[in-house]
Amino acid sequence: MPDYKVSDYVVRYLASQGVTHVFELCGGMLAHLLDSFSRQRSVRLVSMHHEQGAGFAADGHARITGVPGVAMATSGPGATNLLTAIGSCYFDSTPAVFITGQVNRNEMKGTRAIRQLGFQETDIISMARPITKASLQVTDPGSVGSTLDLAFETALSGRPGPVLVDLPMDVQRTVVGLPDPARRAVRSHDSRRVAPAHVEAVLAALHEAERPLVLVGGGVRSGRAAEICRKALEHLGAPVVHSLMGLDVLGHENPLRVGMIGSYGNRWANQALGESEVLLVLGSRLDIRQTGTDTTGFARRTILHVDVDAGEINNRVMGTYPIVADVGDFCAAVLDAPPARRDWARWNRHLDELRARWPDTRELKGLPGLNPNIFLRALGKASRAAAAFVVDVGQHQMWSGQSLCFDGTQRFLTSGGMGSMGFALPAAVGAALGLGGRSVVVVAGDGGFQVNIQELQTVVRNRLPLKIVVMNNRSHGMVRQFQESYFESRFQSTVLGYDAPDFAKVAAAYGIASRRIETKELKDGAEQDRVVSEALAWLWEDPSVPALLEVGIPTMANAYPKLAFGRPITEMEPDSKPLDMEGT
Repeated sequence: MPDYKVSDYVVRYLASQGVTHVFELCGGMLAHLLDSFSRQRSVRLVSMHHEQGAGFAADGHARITGVPGVAMATSGPGATNLLTAIGSCYFDSTPAVFITGQVNRNEMKGTRAIRQLGFQETDIISMARPITKASLQVTDPGSVGSTLDLAFETALSGRPGPVLVDLPMDVQRTVVGLPDPARRAVRSHDSRRVAPAHVEAVLAALHEAERPLVLVGGGVRSGRAAEICRKALEHLGAPVVHSLMGLDVLGHENPLRVGMIGSYGNRWANQALGESEVLLVLGSRLDIRQTGTDTTGFARRTILHVDVDAGEINNRVMGTYPIVADVGDFCAAVLDAPPARRDWARWNRHLDELRARWPDTRELKGLPGLNPNIFLRALGKASRAAAAFVVDVGQHQMWSGQSLCFDGTQRFLTSGGMGSMGFALPAAVGAALGLGGRSVVVVAGDGGFQVNIQELQTVVRNRLPLKIVVMNNRSHGMVRQFQESYFESRFQSTVLGYDAPDFAKVAAAYGIASRRIETKELKDGAEQDRVVSEALAWLWEDPSVPALLEVGIPTMANAYPKLAFGRPITEMEPDSKPLDMEGT
């Protein structure tokens, strides 16, 4: 059994699991690990400018590659700065291993009735436990191998998620005999794990339905099941709606695709959901942003719910047919069964009529300036060279879900459950590195972009081909819209007390090519189209280099349609008014 310094073993172990990049911000309690990375160079260290950025980069890298993302931070403030990203991975089911440095074991307070013993000592294990699948501290140097085995196995098994591994500094520098690390086996999808009765029940329900729908959720992507899911959907032949997190499973050209459902879903897709009589749910939590508050009305149709997490089934929406299974295993089982489709031509024609009746680009009527839905539709069409779209949190996230179009090979990443502003830029760093340097589009709002704007330096230093679009409405638009609806348009802290810099000049200061367009003075639609077309052509002049385009959006532009809170899924603002103030 060879002798290893623990920090050297950690690097060797990560390389053995297929980890190619580790994201970090340096700190004293990481010194041994950083030195081990520098000497072995089997895994590339990517230095970020905030630990939250490192965590989001690990998230983006994991979503692209399927290998657990890895981020490191030092003890104390470094570790606590990771928590938002850890929570984002937990809620969005992203496999990740977060490694934190800790003070020496003899400097840990243990059971003493004091707040702190060692400098920057912080009980990150207790803090992270509610938002991780496991929080582990290595106090025995000889157990580092088994601890890392447990961390990677836990991160990837069942419903994926993050694991925290806390390494005291004196453990990192200890030399101990350890077996060489071995790569864990990659799990493949297997139809034999699904009871045949479940598949028979689904096929029978669909065959009997005149108005069926399949809802594709984020669990399809987190379960690494997009390809087999697409094959199963073609096999079933029923029309497909998707949640925000399932946006990229089917490309916009796919004839089965209907649109996005939910609080800010396409109006026609919500109408289709309301009219459906059978709903097959693949990897979606059916949370309030997808169903609204009227769960009784939502449950009036036959619902067959497939999810690897039993706790998510019959949680809010009751009375569903439960299928506790990995969604990839279920789709494999569907492919093994004979198709039980019927002729849904009439239903499909009706869905096409609904889409034609309520186009997403006409929801914002009389807007004095650039229509964000029209702009995002143009951005998607102009960005065929992009491998992924990484979208931040805010109104632009909803407009993107409604209107951003892409083909079946392009990825869509965003922060769903945590809904954290500042996600997109660092996550795009991780995604671009996971994609081998292929172009990635970032869509952010002016408010969210400022949260992690410092990572522009990471983009420059690593020469990453990010095409960054900042949609600047000079406000925190989603909360401003909330204030308009419920607080008599008192725009405290969203417009009043808020401002933003000239993002084009900021990008130029970092050495990134930049440009700004403002269309509020252009009354003619054709002239607006020309300005947008020229700007997007400029953005993509050289797909291999970073560039930033700032786009002026009217401050009072709202994200419509929006589910009227308290009403059924088919009743949406501005045509319907909410019954109560939304609480989420």
